[in-house]
Amino acid sequence: MYNIKVEANFSSAHNLRGYHGKCEDLHGHNWKVEVSVSKRVLDKSGMVMDFKDLKLSLNKILDELDHCYLNKITYFKKVNPTSENIAEYIYKRLKKRIKNISSVTVWENDTSCATYYEP
Repeated sequence: MYNIKVEANFSSAHNLRGYHGKCEDLHGHNWKVEVSVSKRVLDKSGMVMDFKDLKLSLNKILDELDHCYLNKITYFKKVNPTSENIAEYIYKRLKKRIKNISSVTVWENDTSCATYYEP
């Protein structure tokens, strides 16, 4: 099995609904996003896929999240914008464009992250 990973960043604000603590108030993060793609067999070029294509697809999604208030995005009006839900959102959006996505990890700071994957 082969696996590749790319990283990208975006900055945004959010607040958590139904949470009692500091995160219920408006605050922001400089998020780091890691995307992994896996395949059993490499393509004819000897790659899982071109890093450039994966980064381009990821950045299109992150551009929509960058420098915005996540709670105002239609999806997050109903779904709490936790790191877990942001990872799932990015995963499902990417899955429409790229086969073999294995996971999306969203870091909200240097020591805390959430990963979404489907078995």
